[in-house]
Order: sequence, then C-alpha cells, then structure tokens
Amino acid sequence: RKKAYSNFTTFYKKMTNLAASTCLHSCLLVLFLSSVSAVIYEDQQVYIVYMGSLSSRADYIPTSDHMSILQQVTRESSIEGRLVRSYKRSFNGFAARLTESERTLIAEMEGVVSVFPNKMLQLQTTTSWDFMGLKQGKNIKRNPAVESDTIIGVIDSGITPESLSFFDKGFGPPPQKWKGVCSGGKNFTCNNKLIGARDYTSEGTRDTSGHGTHTASTAAGNAVVDASFFGICNGTVRGGVPASRIAAYKVCTPSGCSSEALLSAFDDAIADGVDLITISIGFTFASIFEDDPIAIGAFHAMDKGILTVSSAGNSGPNPTTVSHVAPWIFTVAASTTNRGFITKVVLGNGKTLVGRSVNAFDMKGKKYPLVYGKSATSSACDAKTAGLCAPACLNKSRVKGKILVCGGPSGFKIAKSVGAIAVISKSARPDVAFTHHLPASDLQPKDFKSLVSYIESQDSPKAAVLKTETIFNRTSPVVASFSSRGPNTIAVDILKPDITAPGVEILAAYSPDGEPSQDDTRHVKYSVSSGTSMSCPHVAGVAAYVKTFHPKWSPSMIQSAIMTTAWPVKANGRRIASTEFAYGAGHVNPIAALNPGLVYELDKADHIAFLCGMNYTLKTLNIISGDTVKCSKKNKILPRNLNYLSMSAKLSGTDSTFTVTFN
Repeated sequence: RKKAYSNFTTFYKKMTNLAASTCLHSCLLVLFLSSVSAVIYEDQQVYIVYMGSLSSRADYIPTSDHMSILQQVTRESSIEGRLVRSYKRSFNGFAARLTESERTLIAEMEGVVSVFPNKMLQLQTTTSWDFMGLKQGKNIKRNPAVESDTIIGVIDSGITPESLSFFDKGFGPPPQKWKGVCSGGKNFTCNNKLIGARDYTSEGTRDTSGHGTHTASTAAGNAVVDASFFGICNGTVRGGVPASRIAAYKVCTPSGCSSEALLSAFDDAIADGVDLITISIGFTFASIFEDDPIAIGAFHAMDKGILTVSSAGNSGPNPTTVSHVAPWIFTVAASTTNRGFITKVVLGNGKTLVGRSVNAFDMKGKKYPLVYGKSATSSACDAKTAGLCAPACLNKSRVKGKILVCGGPSGFKIAKSVGAIAVISKSARPDVAFTHHLPASDLQPKDFKSLVSYIESQDSPKAAVLKTETIFNRTSPVVASFSSRGPNTIAVDILKPDITAPGVEILAAYSPDGEPSQDDTRHVKYSVSSGTSMSCPHVAGVAAYVKTFHPKWSPSMIQSAIMTTAWPVKANGRRIASTEFAYGAGHVNPIAALNPGLVYELDKADHIAFLCGMNYTLKTLNIISGDTVKCSKKNKILPRNLNYLSMSAKLSGTDSTFTVTFN
C-alpha cells in the first residue's frame, strides 16, 4: 500500500507539471485515483484454490502453473508474499493471498474446482484398550512383522519425541516404502518409532499443547508401565498397535489449525507413504465437500488406499453438529468405558456429596470455609450473576482462603485472582470428569442444590474436597453428552457419525510444555483428557490392527469390518429423533473386526457416482477425479443407494406410513 501511494504521488506531480492548464490532468487523476484506492483499500486474505487431481501430463509442473495463475490475476511480475503454499505431491491446488475480486477471477478459471477462505479449525489409556477387548498378553492375536511395517500419520499439534511412548528400543529401520523426512525443527530428533515429522506452523513439530502427543500415543504408543496422572489411574498406558511407526504432521497452534496447513499435511502424508491418517480436528459444523479441507484431503487419500479417521466434534448433544460427513471419512463419536472418576465433597455436618473431576490435589481431608458466589458479590453485578461466579463479579476479600461455590464453570477462570483455595461447581457435563488447576469437584444439579441449602442454613459452613477416586462399575458404553450428533446436513441419507469409541477420561502421553488444564502450572508426561479427539485415535488404532491381518484391504473394507461388528450402545444427553445419530453402527469391537464375514466395498468410481447423484457437474468431477467421468442416469448413485456400511433415508412429508427402497 505504501508503494502504491508513493507511485501515485510521483505520478500526480508529473501530471500536474505536464498539463497544469488543461482539464486532462484532472480527468486522468480521477481515473487513476479510483484504481489506486482499489489497490490501497481492497483487503487481501488467504484463500485456498482447489484444482482436483494432479495432471498426468509429463510436462506439467504444478508450482509453475500456480505462479502463472497468480501473475495473470494479480498482474504482478513478482508474486513474492502472495503464494502461501503449493499442493503438488498428492493433489493439485495452492493457497494464496488474494483480494475478493481476484478470488472471483480465479474461481471462474478452467481447471479450478473451488476457491474458499482459509479458516481456523479446532482441536476436537490405561484401561480403554482392555475395555474394548484388545488386552495385552499372549492370548491376543498380533501380526508383529506387518504391524512394524504399518505407518500411522498423525495430523495434529505436533508430538513430544522424548516421550517413552515413542522410544524405539527393539525397532528396526523404517519400512522401505517410507518416503518422508524428519523436519521437526530445532532440538527435535526422530527415531525408528517416530520416523517422520513435518511442521506447517513455523514453530517446529514439537508439541506445546499436549494434544498431538496424546492422540499419537493413543493410536500407536509403546506400552509404558506405571503411567498415571499424579497417581490417578495408575497402570500400563499403550496404543492399539504399539509395534507400528508414527509420522507427525503439525498443523495446529494455540490459535487453531489453518485450512491451508491441513491440506499441505494431507498432500505430504499421502506422498510420504503412510498407511492410515488420524486427524482429531474439525469445524463446529459440516461444510460442503469442495470447501472442506479434510474432505478434500481424505478423498485423495482414499484414492491412494489410505483410510482417514476423524473426530465427529464436541458440540453435542445438539443435533446436526457432526462436522465430518463425507462417506470416504471414518467419523468417530465418543463414549465412556467402565472406568470413571469421582471426587467427594464432605460437608461440615458429615454429609458426603459425590461429584466428578480429576483432582490430584490432596487437601488431607481438612475442611475450609465455604462461600457461595452470590454471597460474595461486588457492586458490579447482581446476586444471580455473582452466583455463577462471572468475571469481575466477586469481592476478593470475601473469597480469599475459602472454597468458592459456583452455579457454573466461570469460577475456574477467576479462582486464582480472587484467592479461592478450591472450587465446587454445578456441572454442565455431569457425565464427564474434567481436570482443573486447583482442588475441585463438579456436582450434579441435585447435589449442588443440597450444597447451597447447607450453606444457607449454617453460620459457618465448611467442607473438604477429597482426592479423586477411581471406580470400575459404571454402565458402559454410553455416548458422551459432548459428542456431536447427526443427522448429516450435506448428504442427508449418509448416517454420521459412523462409530463410537472410548473418548471420556482417557489417560495418554502428554507434552511437559502443555497445560493439563487452563491456567495450570503443573507439568506432566501423562494426562487425562476427554473429547472425540480421544476416541478418533482409538478407531485409527483398531483400523491399523485390522490392516495388519488384511494388508491388501481397501479403506472401505476396513471401515466395513469395524462397523458391521460393532457393539450395541446407549446414548446420553438430550433425546433426539434417533440415538443412532449419536453413535452410528455402535461401539468399536477390535477382535470381532478381524473376521467380519463379509465387507461392503467402495472405490473412487463409487464415490464419483455418489457425487453425480448429488448433482456435481461433469466438469467439476473430471477435475476432482483426474479421469473422464460419465454422469449419465445409469452412473448416478443416490446417496441412500451408495454401497455404504449403514442405510438411512430422510423422509419428506408428515405421513404416518411410508415405503423406502434401498438399491
């Protein structure tokens, strides 16, 4: 902009000197001003230009084509600073800084499928594998030679290479098919277990949040004995296929995970030779396929025989919140195991209330004064808002050194600033135990009401928050309330999510640089987390396990085997039209999936016919597939008639009787 303004100023002076006495300079000046103002004021933002499959022409160079398009549209000889990324190894496209008018021009070009804004996506076990039946020991079938040749690509927030979960003792060199690199950045070393690392964030592949380390170790981490979260849930932590290799692709920072980085990771992972991709990242809603970076990447992975397993999202129990709905993505919901955590609150009158949390702080049973938020209100808020412990609502002098009681989760954000020694809250998710940065227990509404009654009936109410206990007798599997639900909003007759797996209170490896909870100053090597981010790598591990016994099976065959052998399951949270929209086919069953009896197979041609049935144009499908496509009536497949692993149909009208036919 500065350069444009400087050029304009020089031009203006020359024109003034040339034609000071004519109207010519003013006419030219008006025209030029309008063009300069466009240069100065039309904002640029990063857009992704998706161009389908790579051209089969021997002389085609993707990056040169991308640069040529940019030069043609921007009319700039140098596009330095414009081209952000070039996708050239597994599919075709690029990310660039464009104005809205430039975006429009490119979208109309031959060979372009879609141009969409770069958006930020969000990151979405000692007993979980035992719970699913994949126990450690000689009685469980393993195929160690093939498992060692299996490479799982983890697209996430990076990885902690020093973790015992990724040590390479006993591992031979990487499989010959591996074509990747170890480009993890400063002080980052790969080994024969963690065989590859790539960074798309300019921070290095080292995990600073803990999320990527957690998911990678859940899918394929080594068996590590005596792992725990400060003594809670002590045991052996391991992945589903501990003999397999891991390649880490870092696309996420604390601010989120950008679309352009995600597509680069897919582009590289496919070409690097991974066998399977696990990605616990997503939007809070479903996008049309051609504007969804994960749907695009997963389509081209499927074409190369690579299954993509992805998380359903954490926006449940509301319907139509599942974020990954393409039939070529294996979408995973989250459910419980038989293990749970309880944190008891002992009142001054001896009554015990049983809450939920992962509380490693030991207060030795000592009772401290209780203060309800509404009784500690400052002049800035009314009593009701203060009862929720909203920020800036509490008087610090009334809270300091006491246990703060809150009607919502806001108390955890302000507890330190007002000097609270612990927090007891009314839980928004009673089925999940969360980790907090100070002693805490989250109570069911009924128990919270009992606590408030006790406080209001006493002159000096007191309580103790005890250390968390582990229980093993809860009814499971039950789908978590936070797990995103269907129906599918894009391809309405494709049931999503596909399957559910353990995603509640999962212990796995963690980054010492990450926080176990918000505002936490503790540093840990293993931590407890909940989310569909945790269930996704469980299914990735199972898929890899199945693949070790059936290495020639296609992605759809592996997905079919897992879905058709699933356990029945229950759903938690608000009732919706059908609980199948919470868990799909049911709960993953690794041992049964090895011998499903039959499989439903799909290939690229089936998916292209499915897109025909969704009225994608012939021109677009030719670009996406890289093949000559015929979208005749014969070749079209309505979504409900796709040879998918479930059958569902959206009904129209309000008739009480109906007939639906699946071909």
